[in-house]
Amino acid sequence: MNLAELGVFLRSRRARIRPGEVGLPGGPRRRVPGLRRDEVANLAGASVDYYTELERGRGAQPSAQMLAALARALRLDSDERAHLFHLAGRPVPPPHGHLAHVQPAMLDLLGRLTGTPAQIITDLHETLVQNPLAVALLGAHPRGGGFEASFAYRWFTDPAARAVYPPEDHQHQSEAFAADLRAALGRRGRDRHAEELVARLRRLSTEFEELWARGDVAVRRRDSKRIVHPEVGVLDLDCLTLLSEDGRQRLLWFVPRAGTDAADRLRLLEVVGSQELGSTR
Repeated sequence: MNLAELGVFLRSRRARIRPGEVGLPGGPRRRVPGLRRDEVANLAGASVDYYTELERGRGAQPSAQMLAALARALRLDSDERAHLFHLAGRPVPPPHGHLAHVQPAMLDLLGRLTGTPAQIITDLHETLVQNPLAVALLGAHPRGGGFEASFAYRWFTDPAARAVYPPEDHQHQSEAFAADLRAALGRRGRDRHAEELVARLRRLSTEFEELWARGDVAVRRRDSKRIVHPEVGVLDLDCLTLLSEDGRQRLLWFVPRAGTDAADRLRLLEVVGSQELGSTR
C-alpha cells in the first residue's frame, strides 16, 4: 500500500475532469481545475473528510467497495482503475459482480439520464450503478458479492425478489431470464463464474432447470414491464437497452408506456424518492 502516491494519483485524476462530464454544473467562479473534493466525495458516496484524508495520503486502507466507487466517480479507464487498486494494496476485482469495472462512456450516458430511471448491469444481471430514480423504482442493489449479486439468480432462488413484478408476469420474466442467461453463457465462453452461476441455478431451482432444458436463447434488448412499487402502485414501462461492445454490460432505462398513466406515476415516484433520500441524511 502506498497511500502517499494514492493521494497524488487521486488529485491528478480529479483535476482533469470537467464538472459537466459527471453531470455537475460548471459555473464561472470555480477556484480549482476539475472537480472539488466535496464533489468527488459526493459522487463516490464518501464523506468529505474521509476523501480529503485519502488525498493527503493519510488514513486507513480504503476498501475495495470505496475504490470501485472512486474509480467510477473519477471516470477511470481499466488501466487507471487497476493502478488505483494496486496503490491501495488491494487485488483488482474480477470482471463480474457488483465491483466490476464500468466503462466511462456508459457512466457518462447514465449521468445524462436524470429524468428517467436508469442503471448499468452485467449480462448476468448484476447491478453495477443506479441513478436515484432507479433506486426509487427498484430499490438499491445488494452490496455483497457472490451469486446473490445477480437479480436473475435471486429471481429463481428468493421468492421475495419476485415482488417487483405482478404474479401474472412471472412466467414471462422467468423465460426471459433463462434465455438471456444462455446467451450470456455462450458469449462468455469458458467463464467459470457464469458456468457456476448457471450450474447452481439448475441444482436449486426446478423451474430454471425445466426452462434451461428447452434450449431457448435470446438476448434481452427491449422489454415491456409492469413494475410494482409500494408507494405509487403499478407502473407500465418500456425497458430500453444499450449494450457495450463486448455485450457484457448494459445500460437500461425505463420510459412510460404510451397510453398509460406511468408518466404521472414516475413524477410521483421522483417526489417520493427525494423524500426518502432526505430522510436518510
